[in-house]
Amino acid sequence: MFTPWHRPLMLATYLFVVILLVSVVGLIVDDRLVNGDPAWLKPAKFALSMIVHDVTLAWLLSLLTRGRRTAWWLGTVVAAMTAGEMVLLVTQAGRGRMSHFNNATPLDATLYTVMGVLIMVLWFATFALAVILMIQRVRERSTTWAIRIGMGIALLGMAVGPLMTGPTPEQATGASDVIGAHTVGLPDGGPGLPVLGWSTVGGDLRVGHFVGIHGLQVMVLLALLLIALGTRHPRLNDDGTRLRLVSVAGAAYAGLMVLAVWQALRGQSVVAPDALTLTAAGALAALTLLGLAWSLRVSSGPSRKGRGCDSSSTCTTSSTRAPVSTRP
Repeated sequence: MFTPWHRPLMLATYLFVVILLVSVVGLIVDDRLVNGDPAWLKPAKFALSMIVHDVTLAWLLSLLTRGRRTAWWLGTVVAAMTAGEMVLLVTQAGRGRMSHFNNATPLDATLYTVMGVLIMVLWFATFALAVILMIQRVRERSTTWAIRIGMGIALLGMAVGPLMTGPTPEQATGASDVIGAHTVGLPDGGPGLPVLGWSTVGGDLRVGHFVGIHGLQVMVLLALLLIALGTRHPRLNDDGTRLRLVSVAGAAYAGLMVLAVWQALRGQSVVAPDALTLTAAGALAALTLLGLAWSLRVSSGPSRKGRGCDSSSTCTTSSTRAPVSTRP
C-alpha cells in the first residue's frame, strides 16, 4: 500500500524551489556583493541543499512502520525549522546583509541568534528521528543500515556548525561587527572555489559540514545503486554482501568528513593539503579498498553458489530466484 510522503516536508520543499528560482533571478539582476560573494548565492545554495534534505526525510518517513505519529510531528518540526532558516536567509539577502556571524546592528544580531535557535531545534528533531529510524528495519538490511549510518553522519556533519560560531582570536580582542567565521586562520571573504566559495588560502569548516550533512543522501543512493546492480551482478544480489559494502563505505565516508574537519581546523585549504593530510587520506583510501575487497570476497553462506538468494528471502533452486523482500 502506498504511503504518502510527509506533507509538511514536501510543502517546505516547494517553498525552497520557489526560493531557489528567486535566488537565481537575483544572481542575474542583482550585482550587490555580500562579503565578496553575490548577495543571492548563499540563499541559492542553501535552498538546493534544503530541497535534497527535506525530500529525503519525507521519503524516509513514508517507510516507517513504528513511531509514525511521533515521527510525523518531528518531521513537521524539521520542516518548520528549515523553512524559517530559509526565510531569514532570503530576508538578509534582500537587505544586502550577511546572514551568519553578523553582529553589526541589533537587528542583524537578533536574526542571527534566531537562526542559531532554529538550527539547534532542527538538530535535536533530526536526532530524535534518527533514533526512531534506528529501532526498526526499513526495507533490506543493507538499506536499513545505509539509512542508520547516513543519519549518524548527517548529525555529525550538522554538529560541525557550532565550531564556526565562536569568535576568532582577532574578534575576541574587542567589539566586532562579525562574530565567528567559516575560515580558520583568515577572515572570511578571501579567495575561494567557484560557486562553493570554500577558501583556497585557509582552512574552511564548510567542507566537512557539507560532506557530513549530505551523508544520508550518499548512503541511501549507494544502497539503492547496489540493489540495482544486483540484477546484473549475482554477487551483489546477496544482501549480506551489500550490507558489508555499505558498512565499509559508511566508515570511509565518515572518515572523509573527519579528515576534512581536521584539515580545516589546522588552517589548511582543501585544495592545498600538506604531507600529513595526504598521508592520512592515503591511509583512509587504502583501508577502504581493503574493506571493499573483503566485502566482496567473504562468503555469505550457502546462497553464494548461484542461487541469487537474499538474506531476507528463502533460498530456492537455481532456476527460481527468490525476490528481494521490501517489507520492513
